[in-house]
Amino acid sequence: MEDWELAVQAALDRKAIDTEVLDIGKVSTFTEQFVICHGTNSRQVQSIAESVRTELRSEGRRPLNVEGFRNAEWILLDFGDFVVHVFSKDKRYYYDLERLWRNAPRLPIPAAV
Repeated sequence: MEDWELAVQAALDRKAIDTEVLDIGKVSTFTEQFVICHGTNSRQVQSIAESVRTELRSEGRRPLNVEGFRNAEWILLDFGDFVVHVFSKDKRYYYDLERLWRNAPRLPIPAAV
């Protein structure tokens, strides 16, 4: 299982909503995938992000950067080759990364996840 798939699993374990994976590497060079999801409240948003961080840490991966954890409206976990975006529902639809990166193909969520 690839690391971004582990991140998806960790997010789904915390009941992340509308999880999507964009293959950003097909349209840009700064990363390979965006994992995008949202939670229903700030506590869940933080829990999703912490679950991703913990799961990847168990595989020896640490994020290069984490932003937005305290406010929990848009938490960004940058792992270099992929980036996890955990939003509040309102911020997700406000920033609408799926629309901004609409040229990036969607990757299927693996069945094992």
